[in-house]
Amino acid sequence: MPGYTDNRAAHLRRLRRVEGQVRGLQAMIEDGRYCIDVLTQISAATRALQAVGLELLEEHLSHCVAEAVAAGGDEADAKVAEASAAVARLVRS
Repeated sequence: MPGYTDNRAAHLRRLRRVEGQVRGLQAMIEDGRYCIDVLTQISAATRALQAVGLELLEEHLSHCVAEAVAAGGDEADAKVAEASAAVARLVRS
């Protein structure tokens, strides 16, 4: 079971909000809105996605990784490596 199961509805609400922001961006481009206004909204959508990603990462660490570490063995090492790679991807984005 994923670590985000308890907050699934909240994550979906936030992602739907981001989806609305992206649709708004499409409309801004179609309407020929001012570049800085579009860039400002792109920044807001990006931050919103990053916030969801950070919450999912925290839940993954506190649930999936913590359980694997408690069990020990190769699975623990794999989960820690997987989480490290996910952190690296989020930092680069």
